[in-house]
Amino acid sequence: TLMPESTLTRRQTLSALTATVGAVVSSQPALANALPTVAPKPAFTLCLNMSTIRGQKLGFMGELEVAAKAGFRSVEIWVDSLQEYLKTGGTVAEARRRLADLGLTVEDAIGFAAWIVDDAATRIKALDQLKRDMELVAQVGSKRIAAPPVGATKEPGLDLRKAGERYRAILDLGAQTGVVPQLEMWGFSPNLSRVSEVLFVALESGHPSARLLLDVYHLHKGNNPTGANSPDMLPFVGKNAIDIFHLNDYPANPDRATITDADRIYPGDGIAPIREILTALKNPAKPIVLSLELFNKSYYAQDALIVAKTGLSKMKAVVAGI
Repeated sequence: TLMPESTLTRRQTLSALTATVGAVVSSQPALANALPTVAPKPAFTLCLNMSTIRGQKLGFMGELEVAAKAGFRSVEIWVDSLQEYLKTGGTVAEARRRLADLGLTVEDAIGFAAWIVDDAATRIKALDQLKRDMELVAQVGSKRIAAPPVGATKEPGLDLRKAGERYRAILDLGAQTGVVPQLEMWGFSPNLSRVSEVLFVALESGHPSARLLLDVYHLHKGNNPTGANSPDMLPFVGKNAIDIFHLNDYPANPDRATITDADRIYPGDGIAPIREILTALKNPAKPIVLSLELFNKSYYAQDALIVAKTGLSKMKAVVAGI
């Protein structure tokens, strides 16, 4: 016979509650052991820009094989290298198969269409070129293509509002092809050398797909002695505006005014505030693609596999713990 609930004593109620809590607590280790361990999402995807081994002249397939052997799973290809491969008898289907066999993802493609220039005839040809490039790289799986300020690197005075309209035009091409042009800052351009300038152009485009492609070296080279290209400015860009970032480093000499692309060195080997930059870039919502972009002639003189392996090791070291 069950005791009526109203006749339960306070002591009996407390005893029952204590027993229940104890059972739950004692079961926690077992529950914890039964649950699968979920590895945290990596903050960065490590990628090889083929510029880093371009001087060895391996060809498109050779570059892919070196990247895979070195341990990379993501690559940033050059459009002209893919085009040359196709001209010499290669096919897109074979390129796709080889990428799949090697376990490689194409994160971005490097092209040089003069989409931003003032001359209308040149710009129309550039838009045709860029559309073809986008369609081509889409076939090998790339969803991005670099959009640097080609043709706007000598004379200052580019109207950045018009540049915003022109960037929107190529973003519309991207909507058609499935490949988003990444507005690239070049530190030696008198027009798009500062974070503030590329951010202005991206905002002026009024397009939701607008993205910036920044770079450790170009943040340093940028034509601004007041520090507007420092890591402190990156939070103003916004987490969603960057999908891919070019990783490299630079030495103390040559100085900012005379340093060139060829002076770039492995990340961690120079004086760049890389960890501060990466900390500012880190986005909990998505991994940022870090692409190793170097043009160092001393590296070109070495075995490409050694360079790629060294680069990946240096990348892992600088991202550790961020």
